[in-house]
Amino acid sequence: MAKVKKTPRPRAETPKGFRDYFGTDVTERAEMLSKIAGVYHRYGFDALESSAVETVEALGKFLPDVERPNAGVFAWQEGEEEGKGDWLALRYDLTAPLARVYAQHRNDLPTPYRRYAMGPVWRNEKPGPGRFRQFYQCDADTVGSASPAADAEICAMLADCLEEVGIPRGDYLVRINNRKVLNGVLEATGVTDPAQSADVLRTIDKFDKVGEAGVRDLLGKGRLDASGAYIDGVGLDDAQAAPVLAFLTSRGADSAATLENLRAAVGASAIGAEGVEELAQMADLLAAQGYGPDRIVIDPSVVRGLGYYTGPVFEAELTFEILDEKGRKRQFGSVAGGGRYDDLVKRFTGQSVPATGVSIGVDRLLAALRAKGRAGSTAPGPVVITVMDRDRMADYQSIVAELRQAGIRAEVYLGNPKNFGNQLKYADRRGSPAAVIEGAEEKARGVVQIKDLVLGAQIAQNATLEEWKERPSQFEVPRDQMVQKIQDILAGQD
Repeated sequence: MAKVKKTPRPRAETPKGFRDYFGTDVTERAEMLSKIAGVYHRYGFDALESSAVETVEALGKFLPDVERPNAGVFAWQEGEEEGKGDWLALRYDLTAPLARVYAQHRNDLPTPYRRYAMGPVWRNEKPGPGRFRQFYQCDADTVGSASPAADAEICAMLADCLEEVGIPRGDYLVRINNRKVLNGVLEATGVTDPAQSADVLRTIDKFDKVGEAGVRDLLGKGRLDASGAYIDGVGLDDAQAAPVLAFLTSRGADSAATLENLRAAVGASAIGAEGVEELAQMADLLAAQGYGPDRIVIDPSVVRGLGYYTGPVFEAELTFEILDEKGRKRQFGSVAGGGRYDDLVKRFTGQSVPATGVSIGVDRLLAALRAKGRAGSTAPGPVVITVMDRDRMADYQSIVAELRQAGIRAEVYLGNPKNFGNQLKYADRRGSPAAVIEGAEEKARGVVQIKDLVLGAQIAQNATLEEWKERPSQFEVPRDQMVQKIQDILAGQD
């Protein structure tokens, strides 16, 4: 008789680069996103939920390798057995779907179109510590307005969002720059070769790490890095490097001084002057709304997204320090970024459509709030109705229905009711504020026992025997007063 081969059991583990989110994680994120959505809504932005799947063609320039459509994204081809059909992919971010949505529905949408979107995105990249292949983004964008007022509004809204979720003034800074200013600086260097221009941009991006002296060396012949290896420089002479260094060090005591320094850095460049003027308009608009340098500043060292943004660029940086895994102090850093991207919709329509927006790093902002002790759901767990007699389950379901109809989160214990102590342990693990007990005797007398689990835990931890007797944590109340008593307990625990 042939031996039947057993099918191996699947491994109970998440795929590499993914993770599971449990109750507290999900609740904290939902509460934070709800607060951010409230700010977006207050500013007049509408919610948008687009498909999690886009065509690879729609994702376009976001793909790192257009010759391999599945590189960087999770992609598959429809009708793959015939080698035909569209390539589809899980969305890489929330901006590319917005461009597709606007191009597809522009005749039905108001102009400007102001939307916010929140949800998971997927990237087929190598995972690492704190770097996952699925993560949340939280975006807000204005499509169809070229006014610097749209950029200023996004920055103001970003500052308000940070304060709304629990980051006070002094613990964050929204920093603004403009890609046009940087283009003007490149013009002032006289560099025309695209490859050399790209090298200059990469060098500018290292300013935070190597400082002014390091950038000067890298723009010239090169320098030794921390490991002792020699890094070749871009090859600019001192005169060519001067505008770049002037640009990077142009932040002054206030916006007026910074703008004056930037005008000097861009020299006679028309595009550079245009960028400086846009920054000046943003500064005036933000000042008129009360957003001073303690919240939003012009900072030429912001050089994120150089190959993507076309005008103002901004990021939100948390300025407080935390301890890393080795106990060393370090600044938390950036939790949001954005800017103007006027060329994205053009891919679909052939016509330039101005757009500006911001993306908040949800997981990173949550980590920052936890590091400062400002995260944590305040919602209590469910009230647990214990089961004293499994044959009276209908009675317990009647109790839980009454609590739920009163708006109280509640559940009947559905495990093995044999051990009453295990039922209370379950309630503790659920973070339950109270437990309801109705045995046969209580049922006959028309009463229930209510155990205040929060007070009970406090008494057990701190009180003397005499105090414990004076502050009982279990109450007997008439059955028709049960809801009111639990409402009183919940109110007292707030």
